[in-house]
Amino acid sequence: MTLKSRIQEDMKSAMRAGEKDRLATIRLVMAAIKQREVDERIELDDAQVLSVIDKMVKQRRESITQFTAGNRADLVAKEEAEVRLLLAYLPAALTDAELDALISEAIQATGAASIRDMGKVMAAIKAKAAGRADLGAVGARIKARLSV
Repeated sequence: MTLKSRIQEDMKSAMRAGEKDRLATIRLVMAAIKQREVDERIELDDAQVLSVIDKMVKQRRESITQFTAGNRADLVAKEEAEVRLLLAYLPAALTDAELDALISEAIQATGAASIRDMGKVMAAIKAKAAGRADLGAVGARIKARLSV
């Protein structure tokens, strides 16, 4: 079962169960997926659906920061609930040890020696870490390793 069909099944079950908040979030996910499919005129595969969900998680985390600064606890709670639901569709996050091993493997595979080779290393890691790690944090770790 593809991730997209799993999301559709979850939407149906949320409808049957009358879970309005969960249903609203799942509908947002389906709308984002459909929008990207229409824009690019393609059928999204699991990796592309994961990238859509990952982007939605990032947007909600940014919103949480803004709502916290604006002292809007009600909106923070809503966004956090959406993040929890979205994270259920993403694969388990990489641990620090797994991430370090992945970075070391990519550095060896690309033959990276300096900070100039960071793009090669990021390209090698991007596919493996998509949806499982914050690529901004991964970039910072790679930069630290290559700067030494």
